[in-house]
Amino acid sequence: MPLTRDEDIAELLRETRTIAMIGASDDPMRPSYGVMAFLQKQGYRVLPVNPTIAGEHVHGEFVWASLDQIGVPIDMVDIFRRSDAAGEAVDAAIKAGAKSVWMQIGVVNEEAARHAEAAGLKVVMNHCPKIEISRLGIARVEG
Repeated sequence: MPLTRDEDIAELLRETRTIAMIGASDDPMRPSYGVMAFLQKQGYRVLPVNPTIAGEHVHGEFVWASLDQIGVPIDMVDIFRRSDAAGEAVDAAIKAGAKSVWMQIGVVNEEAARHAEAAGLKVVMNHCPKIEISRLGIARVEG
């Protein structure tokens, strides 16, 4: 079952260090652009993933075509994709050894969530980490 309790979401956000953002955009009008900048300001390393702009840079980070190219441990995969594409993103997150998947507001895929949980990943669905960090007053503990 996806995390819904404030305490569980806050704990996940505090323990996360590196986020791979599937569907990151270089367009300032896209929500992922602003969310990525916000997360970076909070101290997270955000690795953008988008095959359309692979090789470019967004907010100073190299854009990867896919998760399997990144080559560093990933704590969370933040999914900015349609709900019907979330399963593919979850499969990639599992293969990459991510600890959690976060499906953005409007991204709901129960089957993908069950699959992630069965593989041992924590799941948040239909929420935005930017909103949750602000709402919960998260102060990450560096370590």
